[in-house]
This record gives sequence, C-alpha cells and structure tokens, in this order.
Amino acid sequence: QVQLQESGGGPVNSGGSLTLSCGASKYPSDDYCMGWFRQAPGKEREKVASINSFGTTSYADVVKGRFTISQDNNKKTLYLELNNLKPEDSAVYYCAAMRGIVWDCGIARDYEHWGQGTQVTVSS
Repeated sequence: QVQLQESGGGPVNSGGSLTLSCGASKYPSDDYCMGWFRQAPGKEREKVASINSFGTTSYADVVKGRFTISQDNNKKTLYLELNNLKPEDSAVYYCAAMRGIVWDCGIARDYEHWGQGTQVTVSS
C-alpha cells in the first residue's frame, strides 16, 4: 500500500513563495506518475503539475513559470515549489501517485493513491 503525506502548506501573502513536500512510503511501481492537484471550495480538483519516473514534467498553463515540480528518489519525496503566488492559487493541494506512465501523466481519476492534502491560503 502506497501512503502519501503532504506538508508545507500555510498562509502566504500574494507574490510570496511556498514549497510543498509529499513523502511516499514507496513508489507504486518502477514506472509511475506522481502529481500535484488542487481543489478550491466549489471547484473541481485540477492537476497542477506532474512528473514521471523518467523525470518528465508537465504543468497546467495557469502555473507554468511559477510552480516547479521535482522529486528526490532517494528520499521518496515529491516537491512542489510555488512562486509568485496569487489569491486564486488558494486551495487544498494534494499529491497523488499512479502505477505506470500514461500520456501527460493523466488526470485525477487515473491516480490510485492520494494524500490527505495541505491547505495553501494566499492573501491579497
């Protein structure tokens, strides 16, 4: 069973930065995708960024150039660096993992394992 635990969320002013971390008990398989998703109240969960076991990354257009996803395989930890934060970035951020690799690391329903989320609140 893959267990994921996010940390690093909190309140931040507009224009500020945060780094989220997601520790994994293990990877789901040798080939995998891991992603960061977010969900704001009243909105659907959206994929923010993803990375596969080869290190290929993908970003949602709304965060390109501001967010950076990375992973430390030795520590089994996924990171999301959030820069130039905006109030509309406020949401609960989740990390997720799936076995195998699909095009663009798929969408939310493709992911089998989820963390409990960490709140990011950006004030203007």
